[in-house]
Amino acid sequence: MSQPVDSAVSAVRTYIEQHRAAFLDDLTEWLRIPSVSAQPDHAPDVRRSADWLAAALTATGFPTAEVWPTPGAPAVYAEWPSSDPGAPTVLVYGHHDVQPAAREDGWHSEPFEPLVRDNRMYARGAADDKGQVFFHTLGVRAHLATTGRTAPAVHLKLLIEGEEESGSPHFRTLVERHADRLAADVVTVSDTGMWSEDTPTVCTGMRGLAECEIRLHGPDQDIHSGSFGGAVPNPATAVARLVAALHDEHARVAIPGFYDGVVELTDRERELFAELPFDEQEWLRAASSHATGGEAGYSTLERVWARPTAEVNGIGGGYQGPGSKTIIPSSAMVKLSFRLVAGQDPDHIEKAVRDWVAGQIPDGVRCEIAFSPATRPCLTPLDHPALESVARAMGRAFGTPVRFTREGGSGPAADLQDVLGVPVLFLGISVPSDGWHAPDEKVELDLLLKGAEAAAHLWDDLAEHWQRVP
Repeated sequence: MSQPVDSAVSAVRTYIEQHRAAFLDDLTEWLRIPSVSAQPDHAPDVRRSADWLAAALTATGFPTAEVWPTPGAPAVYAEWPSSDPGAPTVLVYGHHDVQPAAREDGWHSEPFEPLVRDNRMYARGAADDKGQVFFHTLGVRAHLATTGRTAPAVHLKLLIEGEEESGSPHFRTLVERHADRLAADVVTVSDTGMWSEDTPTVCTGMRGLAECEIRLHGPDQDIHSGSFGGAVPNPATAVARLVAALHDEHARVAIPGFYDGVVELTDRERELFAELPFDEQEWLRAASSHATGGEAGYSTLERVWARPTAEVNGIGGGYQGPGSKTIIPSSAMVKLSFRLVAGQDPDHIEKAVRDWVAGQIPDGVRCEIAFSPATRPCLTPLDHPALESVARAMGRAFGTPVRFTREGGSGPAADLQDVLGVPVLFLGISVPSDGWHAPDEKVELDLLLKGAEAAAHLWDDLAEHWQRVP
């Protein structure tokens, strides 16, 4: 017979508190490794970080812990089968590489010498993402110790990437190559956060991303605007007209077919978003902006979490130096990005954009469009049993029902959903003040331990409430 909830929660919390010091000592050691994937000089450090994590996972009890090479930085894979053959299989995703950091960037302490102050740990990677990866080691130990198990209640796998901060250029290929070993019933991403310290939340989805650069070419060289202006097409004018036509008067994307397949918000989801303690003025300050704007008929949170967008990321052409230079430029360019939501297909979006652009370009202007590799959106329905398990596990750790958010950005987790064909869940404890990618990145230690508690509860909950997919 399982323990009553209150005693199970107490047992997990007690175990984690008893092992807090050793856990933080180990995390400190890992954070000292400057695993900056974007800087070639740190390639040996990224490899050292992977080796360190594989050894730590072995010490935790994982019978399999391997470093998987890629053409770039290595990933770490670990596996711990359940003693129950019919248990669901969970793949935990995170990353062990970090953003560049140096004291002269504005840090008040050395970024790779962790410092604990006011119950916070300051170091590059403390929140993004080493701290949130590492709480799983304490969580699984607490799970075993408080249930008497010798193996997790689920078949537990980990894939910890080494290139996330460099755009994950080799991640999809890695997942495709090892798809059989990575096969799972659900993916849990621990590279995410919560609304705030006082409002624990679970993320239910991320937007996808498609990006392109459009270059327009007119005259074969810059030409005199007096001698030829008004008589030949100007590529800078053409790119300006293109951008002006991107949205209609309601700030909807005007590309035909752009909204095909979009999964609309349900009334319940809109109600849940509205329940969050959202302060629009505070949000504007964080955005360094002075007014909200966007697609008519949607709130700010709905726009950034659940609606697709088209944004101009850069635009240029012609003379931009001091004074005047009366020319018709030979070329102009614009960079566009499209955030995609559930139901949108990046391949369809690329075709729709190409067709739309072709219809906007005047005769005499040649157009080149280059798309970058796209990221697909991911969304887990609110009534999915695995999501309900995550919410219950978080609720037990924090002692309160959790609320739900989405993430407006994009990430490689969608590749796991796409290749493995399974839902993606999010289990994270970071808060906005943690300063990801910024000087003085930190993690709230109490929240970090709550993450370990939630992980400890999650494996039992999944095994109890969700039958493995045949």
